[in-house]
Amino acid sequence: MSSKPRSIVAIDGPAGAGKSTVARRLAERLGWRFLDTGALYRAVTLRALRAGVSPSDAESMARMAREADIEIRVEGGAQKLFLDGVDVSAAIRSPDVSKSVPTVAAHAGVREAMRPRQRAFADAGRVVAEGRDMGTVVFRDAGVKFYLDADPTVRAARRAAERGDPDVSKVEAEQRERDTRDSTRDVAPLAVAPDAVRVDSTGLAVEEVVELMLRRVKDALEA
Repeated sequence: MSSKPRSIVAIDGPAGAGKSTVARRLAERLGWRFLDTGALYRAVTLRALRAGVSPSDAESMARMAREADIEIRVEGGAQKLFLDGVDVSAAIRSPDVSKSVPTVAAHAGVREAMRPRQRAFADAGRVVAEGRDMGTVVFRDAGVKFYLDADPTVRAARRAAERGDPDVSKVEAEQRERDTRDSTRDVAPLAVAPDAVRVDSTGLAVEEVVELMLRRVKDALEA
């Protein structure tokens, strides 16, 4: 567990709630680093797909996760993810990776392999971390925890826009399935930490959510 809990902001929530966008902007406003934990799982998934390993093979996926050389770098003001020395920032967002990553992320061995990497990233300096088990598992001692959510239809519309998919109803159905898998899996299920601040972003602009969180973080730091 990190030895510097006050220097960690943990943001959890379901797909389409706006976690990545909000976390990234909050980190910028604070002058802290941003940790997109979903990108780590996507990197492992990409590695498996390229190697012809089935995402459902728990043992092989755990080995893939342990052996993967994953590095987050900031170049030219942009955060990039490198897998085995190669920039895969764009490749990890492919439809094939998006389809398989929920299966990969559900494996206990994969999550166990990622956990120390996430904590090591936080130990190196102040960080805003977003994911699905930041406040409940990875950073239980985080100085401030948020659970970011939104109306399912709004979340689906946001995700559809990101993907350039005009069929919002299809995206919403996929999202419901993902929510069920994430919240009912045996290992690190999506849940609200008891001490998390719940934020509903349904009727809020990104900057409004960021301002709300920023005030809460500053209050905690000054306490």
